[in-house]
Amino acid sequence: MAVTSRHVRRLYLTLVLLNTLAVTFIWGINSLLLFEAGLSNTEALAANACFTLGYAVFEIPTGSIADTWGRRASYLLGGGTLAVTTLLYWLAWRLHAGVWVWAGVSVVLAVGFTFFSGATEAWLVDALHHLRYDGRLEQVFARGQVAAGIGTLAGSLGGAYVAQATDVGVPFLVRAALLLTLTMVAWRVMHDIGFTPRRGSGTVKDVRRVLTESVRHGWGRPAVRWVMLGSMVAAGVGYYVAFTMKPYLLQLAGDRRAYGLLGIAAAANAAAQTVGGLLAMAFQSLFRWRMSVVIAGVALNGALLAGFGLAGGVPLAIALLALHSMVSAAILPSRQAYLNGLLPSDRRATVLSFDSLVASSGGVVTQPGLGRAADLWGYPTSFVLGGLLQVMALPMLFLARRHEVTAATRTEPAEAVPQRS
Repeated sequence: MAVTSRHVRRLYLTLVLLNTLAVTFIWGINSLLLFEAGLSNTEALAANACFTLGYAVFEIPTGSIADTWGRRASYLLGGGTLAVTTLLYWLAWRLHAGVWVWAGVSVVLAVGFTFFSGATEAWLVDALHHLRYDGRLEQVFARGQVAAGIGTLAGSLGGAYVAQATDVGVPFLVRAALLLTLTMVAWRVMHDIGFTPRRGSGTVKDVRRVLTESVRHGWGRPAVRWVMLGSMVAAGVGYYVAFTMKPYLLQLAGDRRAYGLLGIAAAANAAAQTVGGLLAMAFQSLFRWRMSVVIAGVALNGALLAGFGLAGGVPLAIALLALHSMVSAAILPSRQAYLNGLLPSDRRATVLSFDSLVASSGGVVTQPGLGRAADLWGYPTSFVLGGLLQVMALPMLFLARRHEVTAATRTEPAEAVPQRS
């Protein structure tokens, strides 16, 4: 049977749904594992910053694998690596490891995620271009946000209640099993379309060439560079919120073992992410330019995050956090379509990985910094500071808006286009 764009889109949504379900099975309780090991906020955030550092170090090498060996190969490596390193994370908890062990395992864990970064998105865009899909990328990415929201809802809620019934380590074992299953399924059904892998004796040379060209197509273009720099500020805050909102909500509730409450919070965030994906196209219709969508969303999220820190009770805190997730999901398709419209196919995965690298590098500094603020002044102050940091990304996004290119309109080109004069 001939492969159609409808088949590719359905497979993409299925992979997003199942991958998110597996990955988020620990999201409701992952930071509690470190705190149960006796780590302070500063130590736990430092270990998590090492995860972010691993992301930054391995983003480009693993992204270049997707642009040389193929998107499918990178995806399969990601699934296998993440399953094994999830088991290492569980083992570190069982052995009551110290902060340096957690830091080392976190770096290795990041490698699995970097194989995924950019590969699935590049696989989708290449296949749709090859099959002459005439729809809008934003719509596909928005549906991906809906699928991710459903997966997050099922994964995080299920993982939290499994932890409630057993302990915080069991969800890690379940996640490893789910990831191994997904990897085997992807091996059967996922194939590169519109992209020809380049393997052979010149692989190292090819990787070096891809890296050089990707920096030129990414950092060397102002329209892309300012978006990346803006994400460096905002993404680091997002990592911090995802990690520390669990102990903060338990603190507000006055019960350190209310894991079910964390499941409810995660479910609310996932439902909000689904709604955000559904509203993405309507939100974009309010603006002419894609970057204007991103600017409005980042400004609103800064205010919501400050409100989250100032919330005096659990219901209000969960509501504000859910709104933050909804806005993030609503603006992400516009950002994804903006970047993909500027990138040539044979550099797409690596530049997208470079984008993640820049964002991760900001998190290396932001997370322990905000963690230190939480140790000194409490979680509420650290979240207010996080909201201010997100607002600090706005000048860079406005500079990106000044360099807006033809691809930033809602007309989707097949390849990158030149900048306007």
